[in-house]
Amino acid sequence: MSKESRKSKEAICELEVTFSVVGGRWKPLILWFLKEYDTLRFGQLQHLIPDITHKILTKQLRDLEENQLIERKVYPEVPPRVEYSITKCGKEIVPILEMMCDWAHKNNFFGYSLKYDICEIELDDSLKSNNDAI
Repeated sequence: MSKESRKSKEAICELEVTFSVVGGRWKPLILWFLKEYDTLRFGQLQHLIPDITHKILTKQLRDLEENQLIERKVYPEVPPRVEYSITKCGKEIVPILEMMCDWAHKNNFFGYSLKYDICEIELDDSLKSNNDAI
């Protein structure tokens, strides 16, 4: 979507804009995994984020695409193949996500227990080399 065709929105400050674009429970995880794997399909993202529902993943991907943080590519095949990848704009948020990981570690996760420590784990290289693995 071009910048001209977007509806004008109003925010109190830059922080509100940033949190509305990349905040929430799932968007940072989606961006993190796309940063790690470069390109993923919908099913692969669902596998990597098992607690997310189909409906919510679809909405989060649409939001990230609308804000040009990820790119959606549809291949004209039967059945259709759709791949998601992080854009240059999306990659710019990665250092901030890394700092957030460090901050959480430094503060002992504020008493939370983690299901997954995505900031520290080695991700499955089979996904990196073969996007059809899932």
